[in-house]
Amino acid sequence: MSELFDHRQVRRAFSRSAGHYDEAAALQREVGARLMESLDYLDDPNVRLEPACVVDVGCGPGHAAIDMQRRWPKARVVALDLALPMLLAARGNAAALPGAGRPRWLGGATPPSLLCADARSLPLADASVDVLFSNLCLQWVEDLPAVFAGFRRVLKPGGRLLVSTFGPDTLFELRGAFSEADEAPHVSLFPSIAQFGDALVAAGFRDPVLDRDEFTHGHASLAGLMRELRTLGATNAMAARRRGFTGRARFARAEQAYEVLRAPEGGPLAGQLPATWEVIYAQAWAPPPGAPIRVGGVDEVQVPVAGIPIRRR
Repeated sequence: MSELFDHRQVRRAFSRSAGHYDEAAALQREVGARLMESLDYLDDPNVRLEPACVVDVGCGPGHAAIDMQRRWPKARVVALDLALPMLLAARGNAAALPGAGRPRWLGGATPPSLLCADARSLPLADASVDVLFSNLCLQWVEDLPAVFAGFRRVLKPGGRLLVSTFGPDTLFELRGAFSEADEAPHVSLFPSIAQFGDALVAAGFRDPVLDRDEFTHGHASLAGLMRELRTLGATNAMAARRRGFTGRARFARAEQAYEVLRAPEGGPLAGQLPATWEVIYAQAWAPPPGAPIRVGGVDEVQVPVAGIPIRRR
């Protein structure tokens, strides 16, 4: 499968943004908080999951991983990210926790473990994870069924998956404005909620539940929106992107096309340019052992060796 994204560019962009990411990440924190609310279900007395291992894939500066470590202080929480500077930021945030650095028996707080790795190839043992959490990371992955197959591989039977991603309506205004400037792609193409659900089912997850939100933020100018995206590391990482600068003339044409969308004064956006973010949430359970998993279009079944009966003559 040809790659839609340049993953080296993804790593570079988020590495550069690590030091200032939190300054522009209000939406990411809001989506993360809403996704985190789904964990409350695990505290239900009828469910009551006390995980031994929790993994935050695409952890960024580590806020969700730190919150989950607080929630489950006895668990091993792994903060995993493609960009090493993001993990260093996560380590700094964890160091600010009350009791950080003190032994647990003295009331110390255990920080999450840090792991620099790619969501597409998790360096984790099979059936080793109780909860896999991923907030706004999967929009940088082109092969969702393969990634979900990897998630299922590392989850224990009955393990919990909670993920969020951006949907196809994200930044449609920006995509349309730049389409008036040139034919090169400037905004990533994100999967629909149906594609997201199909990928979960193909990977064998059971009882998937999907939901979506739509956020519209206002910006004073196109240049201001582009600065915010760069601060977040959300730059154009498509493999077919234009490698050179956009150029003043093309940028001016995009500005002109975007300007017609400016909200009226006195309205909710108070004369600003709208930028829409469609967010898809999904949660599901890993199936029991022996359930088929689709890899490369073929159903594979993994059966523990101990579970294979031996016929003796």
